[in-house]
Amino acid sequence: MVQSQWPYWLPLRADLRGISPYGAPQIEGVTALNTNENPFPLPSEVVAAMTERLGSVIGNLNRYPDRDAISLRGKLAHYITQTTGVEVTSENIWAANGSNEILQTLFLSCGGADHLALGFTPSYSVHPLIAQITKTPWFAGSRDEDFAIDITKAKKLVREKSPHLVFVTTPNNPSGTSTPIADLKELAEATGSVGGLLVVDEAYAEFSSEPSAVTLLADFPHVVVVRTMSKAFAFAGARTGYLVAKPAVIAASLVARLPYHLSSLTQTAAETALEFTPAMQAEIQVLISERERVAAALIEVGFRVVPSSANFLLFSGFKGEPSAIWQAFLDRGVLIRDIGLRGFLRVSIGTPAENEQFIAALREIAE
Repeated sequence: MVQSQWPYWLPLRADLRGISPYGAPQIEGVTALNTNENPFPLPSEVVAAMTERLGSVIGNLNRYPDRDAISLRGKLAHYITQTTGVEVTSENIWAANGSNEILQTLFLSCGGADHLALGFTPSYSVHPLIAQITKTPWFAGSRDEDFAIDITKAKKLVREKSPHLVFVTTPNNPSGTSTPIADLKELAEATGSVGGLLVVDEAYAEFSSEPSAVTLLADFPHVVVVRTMSKAFAFAGARTGYLVAKPAVIAASLVARLPYHLSSLTQTAAETALEFTPAMQAEIQVLISERERVAAALIEVGFRVVPSSANFLLFSGFKGEPSAIWQAFLDRGVLIRDIGLRGFLRVSIGTPAENEQFIAALREIAE
């Protein structure tokens, strides 16, 4: 709904009247490679275990869920400890309905009209969107032409602006590029010097070889790492995100959270998924290999591909407007993403068969 269509009787905030809801096209009957989902279904043994456990939970849906999700947080802490080498406990974890709720809660607890937030664009467009919704002033720093963050310039900007929240997405969305841990450390030092939180959004961390920013927590208590189970765990439909931080950040999040925000069903399903981590993540290497195969195909027809550490590729160098190329793929039954970045399109990595369909369409379009 555009601004002129809002009814006169709706007391919508004036600053929200021109905003469009976040989302990507949903089209039936096509191969969807536009939302960075993990394309592989849950393993049958995981489905069986979840079905059994959820059956017992359903009988108690007249009761509220564990408000603090203690069991789930403990299992997430074990996963982070095992995968990053950093010992954390449930006191360092907070879980919510997807990482977007985590982000919104951080804005609610540490943002607001007198608290500046800063990010480096192009990056995850939800960050400035939530800033606007929570009435948090947003300043957009820039990235280089290769989508990297110039840390010297970034540190200077942080010291000039004194933001309360600094956001870095790594691997970055939409580019897939990673910010080296050494650069994050320098940015953490700069952010700490002005009394801000450095929020590192690691939604695609499992697809990257770069060490997690969780390794910075011991020396930098103001670092907050945001994660999701949607990507590497093939768990997007369950909506489970979490943050890793010092207990004080968890306490601040609890102040702003909604009561009983994480259902018993979600908690039980997520706990089960974590118990089957090797099976749930068995396809990560396949997706990384497929990412390189799709990148090679794009380069072969003459397109430029941004090096990616995620489960998607950003590419350019095509003739015509992105919208026209997007439509050409759709006409061939493949839905990719026009992210609004001039001269670029993004494709998620699918199954080998889905990627073959994309490559076939790509070769037709490039002729």
